[in-house]
Amino acid sequence: MDADFFHQVYQVVRKVPYGRVTSYGAIAKYLGSAKSSRMVGWALNKCSTQKEYVPAHRVLNRNGLLTGKKAFQGEKVMKELLESEGISVIDDQVQDFKRLFWDPSELDNYFE
Repeated sequence: MDADFFHQVYQVVRKVPYGRVTSYGAIAKYLGSAKSSRMVGWALNKCSTQKEYVPAHRVLNRNGLLTGKKAFQGEKVMKELLESEGISVIDDQVQDFKRLFWDPSELDNYFE
């Protein structure tokens, strides 16, 4: 487990705009570790230990599926959090995923 990588993941996820979503792979690619999507997932699995909130519910797989929902307190929590932001979820898949997708490379100055 790479604590520095996890910290970087948390920093990026905190920048995902309200009402938008991103993917594990997009975060990994942005951090220079394109083949580390699973490690991004592992980081998000541990994010509840962070003092500052990490909106992990906004991170999905590359097809817009809620593959990380088991990391939340209840099976429906991830879906409920997304829906509270106006995001439609049907059968564990975000509707209009491409339109709602936020690419971390849109960040101007990540390392502030």
